[in-house]
Amino acid sequence: MEAATAQPLLSLVNALRSGELGLQAYIDQLEQRFLTAEPAIQAFVSEPRRFARLRRDAETLEARFPQPLQRPPLFGVPIGVKDIFRIDGMLTRAGSELPTEVFQGREARSVTLLKDAGALIMGKTVTTEFAYFSPGPTRTPHDLARTPGGSSSGSAAAVSAGLCPIATGSQTIGSIIRPAAFCGVVGFKPSYDRISRSGVVPLSPSLDHVGVFARDVAGVDLAASLLCPDWQLAVVEQRPVLGVPEGPYLNRASDMARKHFDGLCNTLEAAGCPLKRVRLLEDFAEIEARHNLIVAAEAAQVHADWFAQFGPLYHRETVELIERGRTVSVGQLAEALTGRRRLRRQITTTMDEYGIDLWVSPPAPSTAPVGLESTGDPIMNLPWTHSGLPTVNLMAGRGEDGMPMGLQVTGRWYEDETLLEWAAELEPIVASGG
Repeated sequence: MEAATAQPLLSLVNALRSGELGLQAYIDQLEQRFLTAEPAIQAFVSEPRRFARLRRDAETLEARFPQPLQRPPLFGVPIGVKDIFRIDGMLTRAGSELPTEVFQGREARSVTLLKDAGALIMGKTVTTEFAYFSPGPTRTPHDLARTPGGSSSGSAAAVSAGLCPIATGSQTIGSIIRPAAFCGVVGFKPSYDRISRSGVVPLSPSLDHVGVFARDVAGVDLAASLLCPDWQLAVVEQRPVLGVPEGPYLNRASDMARKHFDGLCNTLEAAGCPLKRVRLLEDFAEIEARHNLIVAAEAAQVHADWFAQFGPLYHRETVELIERGRTVSVGQLAEALTGRRRLRRQITTTMDEYGIDLWVSPPAPSTAPVGLESTGDPIMNLPWTHSGLPTVNLMAGRGEDGMPMGLQVTGRWYEDETLLEWAAELEPIVASGG
């Protein structure tokens, strides 16, 4: 049998539920993997006696579901939880130095749903401070000298390194799709508010999205089906028509990223996916400014009381964000939020006009940058987060520097099921790159 820590989620689920793989034996394997990889990667927030707790939780779960046919869909699957999600019995730090008491409250709805489905909590994964830009210690497993991306740094790195098969994340600009690309995993950002934000420390409530990481599309599809209300089975009968958003947005990708992306487009077209190159996001500079204004203004509102009490404990990047947000008027914020909804309509209208099913684009301007001082540039993710459209990163070979590269695929508003169904078809086509 393939090493359990390297199995895709569905294979692992089947093995654990059937009893083919004993839960305690799996935890033993996981502990060995953790001891080998985690000290260098630093994907998880430190927790004394992590595996003693995990074994107790596993014993409780086994006692509750002794019969394989009665076991829930994620029976015994350990999940990494980004440290802005509240978990009963665990502290939330949000990557910050603030007293943990200020973040306590009801458990995140997404965490409760995963636990109800039989998942075990592997632990809290490292996040940038308040899911913004100030990085933690995590590095990509593919090169320890490089950033894993942010802000869901630990979650992407943990899945990539085989430390857990699934992890939660959040995205306000590019915090799921970019680290998924840097770490060589699948990341899924659903339509805005499709997965509950309840119990998650906010950054910008109008832009925050809750999503997941796994090793393949089937894994994020399973997680999404448990997390999204009213999830429906999607059936697609033909290859999707793919739109390439030509113009100032696509020009933000580096030459290397654009060359790789063009190769992927050729591969997809050769595989029978009609490709249409369409001018889109012509006002991208205005979209970027509008998005950044919303993030700053809402972060200033969220942190008003905390910042007044604990301002000296904030990192410089977050301080600058809050100070900038304080200068935004109520009218400016309202106008920016209106523009967000207008962009979604414009993108949808263009899709209707040209018969486009999905947009494809680079998930980052380049591969993971060297150094841990920055988490990289989220600019290639910004318009899809701003519009709230569902987006997934597919693994798509490697760049000229040998680092993972991805393909960002975006679907229609609240048609997340169809996006993932098509993404599963595209996954093997682009897996080796263009």
